[in-house]
Amino acid sequence: MPLATDDRPDPDSLAQASLREARARLKIFLGAAPGVGKTYEMLVQARRRQAEGVDVVAGYIETHGRAETAAQIGTLPLLPRRHMPYRGQSLEEFDLDAALARQPALLLVDELAHRNAPGSRHARRWEDVAELLAAGIPVWTTLNIQHLESLNDSVARITGVRVSETLPDHVLELADEIELVDLSPGDLRARLAGGQVYRPDMAKRALDGFFREGNLQALREIALRRAAQHVDAGLLDYMRLNAIAGPWPAGERILALVGPNGGKAVVRHAKRLADALRAPWIALHVEGAGASGEEQQALVLAAELGAEIESRGGEGVARAALEVSRSRNVSQIVTGRSPAPRAALARLLRRDLATALLRLAPDYTLHVVPTAPGRPRRLAARKLGWLPWAVSTGLVGMVIGLGELFSMWLEHEALGMLFLAAVVAAASLYGLRIALFTAAISFLSWNFLFIPPLYKLTINEPRDAIAIVVFAGVASTTGILASRLRAAAHAAQSRIEGLRRIGAFSRAFGMARTEADLREEIVRQGALIAGAAIFLSAGDARSSVLSGTAAEAQDLLNIRSAYPPADTMDEGSWAAAHRAFSRGEPTGRGTATLPFAAWRFLPLRISRQEHDKGETHVLGLLGVQPAAPLDAPTLQTLETLAGQAAVALERVILTGSMAREAARDETQKLLTTLLNSLSHDLRTPLTGIRGSAETLRSAWDRLSVAVRADLLASIEEDTGRMTRFLANITEITRLESGAVAPRMARVQPVDLVSAALARLPHDDRVTVAAADRLPMVLADPLLLEQVVFNVLDNALRYAPGSPVQVGISLRGADVVLQVDDDGPGIASVDLPHVFESFYRSNAAGDRVTGGVGTGLGLAIARGLIEVMGGRIEAVSPRPGARPGHPGTRMALTLPMTR
Repeated sequence: MPLATDDRPDPDSLAQASLREARARLKIFLGAAPGVGKTYEMLVQARRRQAEGVDVVAGYIETHGRAETAAQIGTLPLLPRRHMPYRGQSLEEFDLDAALARQPALLLVDELAHRNAPGSRHARRWEDVAELLAAGIPVWTTLNIQHLESLNDSVARITGVRVSETLPDHVLELADEIELVDLSPGDLRARLAGGQVYRPDMAKRALDGFFREGNLQALREIALRRAAQHVDAGLLDYMRLNAIAGPWPAGERILALVGPNGGKAVVRHAKRLADALRAPWIALHVEGAGASGEEQQALVLAAELGAEIESRGGEGVARAALEVSRSRNVSQIVTGRSPAPRAALARLLRRDLATALLRLAPDYTLHVVPTAPGRPRRLAARKLGWLPWAVSTGLVGMVIGLGELFSMWLEHEALGMLFLAAVVAAASLYGLRIALFTAAISFLSWNFLFIPPLYKLTINEPRDAIAIVVFAGVASTTGILASRLRAAAHAAQSRIEGLRRIGAFSRAFGMARTEADLREEIVRQGALIAGAAIFLSAGDARSSVLSGTAAEAQDLLNIRSAYPPADTMDEGSWAAAHRAFSRGEPTGRGTATLPFAAWRFLPLRISRQEHDKGETHVLGLLGVQPAAPLDAPTLQTLETLAGQAAVALERVILTGSMAREAARDETQKLLTTLLNSLSHDLRTPLTGIRGSAETLRSAWDRLSVAVRADLLASIEEDTGRMTRFLANITEITRLESGAVAPRMARVQPVDLVSAALARLPHDDRVTVAAADRLPMVLADPLLLEQVVFNVLDNALRYAPGSPVQVGISLRGADVVLQVDDDGPGIASVDLPHVFESFYRSNAAGDRVTGGVGTGLGLAIARGLIEVMGGRIEAVSPRPGARPGHPGTRMALTLPMTR
């Protein structure tokens, strides 16, 4: 008879349904590639809704110049676009605020994966859509399958094009409805060739590139699968929400039962079946007494093969399998065949799993996989010691004593109940074996001491036979139930401990910043689980496939960390470590490979996509040396530790590699900039010096005194320019190396401005306005003078003909020195970079006086002012600028002295 089903809706599905009801509906028109007609189909359906009286608004429609798409807009009201300034141009974006204010009954927002212009409220358009849904506005939108983040690498391998605009996969899960707009590759290529998608010149390149027929076939299959997955997920939600028991024959889903009846053979068969049916599959493990390491290895294999792992506890395997099958709409179940001769006894007792599933689950296809030949696995008997035997004997002795004391008042039948209570107590405390032992001595004591004829063992009457059966039955039943209860409690406690440790792993690994710190933490966590732990990794290689001796293993692998501290291992452990590292599989104690080694080694494996295929790399080994054999929950915790350690180690390695790569790129960039600057800023004055010197040498007698003096002054000016350039390079080098140590003193800012002006060529464009009774500032006089000089020189150089105003004022507890000009200002794209070393605006070369600068003046000014505890900022256009003259303001801020 089938098991009873739970008619209550799934709580998680109820929670998800309530969340969906709290927002508006989202419909996505999904396509395999551009040009299949997503926007066209969305507009066609929107106009139908408009004809039905629905308030439909086109929030953002991108026609890409396609006339037939633009014609479909028809009478749909268009929301005005928002203009966003960016790098000297104006970009048109979707106006989110206007849509929220309009509150239409249906809003059309094209191109869900679009990246918004800088300065928008949200970085991506899907975030705009999420806000619209939360505000109660239903949205229709479009999306191409290649924009999903999880498919980015796959699409790049298929098409050779890396898609830059992507969105998280969970956005697709937000959709209440997905409509697949499908077009065959041949028809899409015909549209391209006919100029219906791109211009003819672009269409030819697209046909030979992204839109090759093989690419379109692959993208079409991916889109169809994603749409089918969404439909399947919706069906499961509907079934759970309405408490409908499966299976519904809407699609295939495989369930593999991992346990005593089947391990790796069941997993491999389920994987082959899932691949053949192109169906998802689940590996179910029901925790209980006697769980083995083989089952744990089978679960690890299932995870590696792509199964979804489900673990249950405290219930029978058949019951758990049926509950999972009904809740997940499983169609086919894979289990193993019980090994003979146990199978015959199991069938006799109606406890064979396959038989139970055939009887209880007639709606499912059942696959029974033969187990590999070999010695049947025996459950390890728990060593009880002498205490349980002594306690159970003592319980029986207590009952005998009570019987002797109260024999005048108690009938021997009542004493039988006391003996039965002793059996139940022993069974509850110590399980089946002690229960049967207590039942035997209880029956013998009761029969010999209290049942007439006394002091004789007799089984002459039916009551004696019934008593034997009752005692044995109670002992067996109570013992088995107590054993299962203890096993379930132990499994539950192990799961709780495992979850606690997993959380501890995540927190501890997240705090590690270097490989050395992470290795120490991995070893510490391993030692907490197994008592002793060690971490090994290769010297230079991250992974390799080798075979050799223990001596070769010592040459290849190094002990990086250990607890308790250790620097070597025995030869057997070295051989096990070498095999684990080269094969990428657990070896050593308790495994099928070199099981007599003192250590058990777990590889820290990660998968990477290389050369268009997935490859597994071993980053290192975690070795543990437990004092006792490891049970299944502990093995699972160690596997989890190894998995999280591998991810954390890869993160630290990649972070370090990226930091080093960024440093190298920055160094190369600075070196290239320096060489370009040297080439430009030294060549120009050297050319002038050479020309003047050659003229003086060849025509000294023919030149007038005034011409000679002018040429000599030119040489002197160019020499000074070179000297200043080299001094700037020396100064910026000192600043970046931290070699500048300011000598702080109380200085008057007005005096420093005067000193800086004295160093500049006389220019009546500069005016100074200082507030009355200005306090002094704490600064290095020479360094602050250099800062003011550089800022003034920059203003005079890049704002030719413009007046320059210097203002000094008190603002709170700070003294602010402002240098304003009425020049053309600084472009918004250049403004964040004006204080970077060697940065020069491309637009400045045609308006600068005295030649283009070195790009170091403002960088030096910022470095010097920050060394003295101040700050500098640039504002353009400056406040109060005249129309047509945006100008620039450089503001120096220093704390005043008390």
